Amino acid sequence: MDTITRPLESLGRATLASLAGIGHAAMLLVESVGFAFTGWRRGQPLRVPSVFEQMRQIGVDALPITALLALVIGIMLGIQFVAALSEFGAQSQVVIAVAKSVTREFGALITAILVAGRSGSALAARIGSMNVSQEVDALAVIGIDPVRYLAAPALFAMLLMLPVLTIFADAISILGAAVYSAPALNVTPSAYISQTLALLTPGDIGQGLAKSVVFAILISLIGISTGFSVSGGAEGVGRATTRSVVLSICYIIVADMIFSFFLNR
Repeated sequence: MDTITRPLESLGRATLASLAGIGHAAMLLVESVGFAFTGWRRGQPLRVPSVFEQMRQIGVDALPITALLALVIGIMLGIQFVAALSEFGAQSQVVIAVAKSVTREFGALITAILVAGRSGSALAARIGSMNVSQEVDALAVIGIDPVRYLAAPALFAMLLMLPVLTIFADAISILGAAVYSAPALNVTPSAYISQTLALLTPGDIGQGLAKSVVFAILISLIGISTGFSVSGGAEGVGRATTRSVVLSICYIIVADMIFSFFLNR
């Protein structure tokens, strides 16, 4: 019987732990939003300078690597679509194929994965280190709510900056595709970009932005909740950082699949 019950017991414990983690993340979201709108009534207002500092770290500092990665993605898509559509004599469809793929899918997805690896892991490591060194407990002792001080600024900065980074990545990716595809299609890069702008609709861009908002919530909540649950010293911080990145990427891909299923039917 042990060979049967032991796997079931392990599965049950893992399920309960997963549900507890989801509940913890949901409570962090509710408390962060509460501090943003009603914290000033309780003497615990959202710290606006901290939000701007997080925006700089999450968004501004990530612009160079985002630009480089988006440029490479745009060139790669141009290469693939030119090669694939040329087999069917449909080279003229490269422009719309690249534009919709970037704005609906790749811009938001690649940016979210980049931010998850860069900023989500940093959130988990920073809060985890403070938790291990009992700085989080010290904040509570002196009357500063840790959620208001650590979680809320990161959450709102992520919500503001990830859509901006997504728009930036969309533009750079389309520029990269134009650099490669325009000579192959016998048009100028400016004509390629003008045709792209004429073919894109607000819905295409809005779909990517909607995804980026959901991705921002997932990345920030996973990083923050993982950091608050750290135990075991420096080794625990390392495990939490790795767990944060892995979980963020997994949830991002699953959420992207769900979005694509419902928005493209």
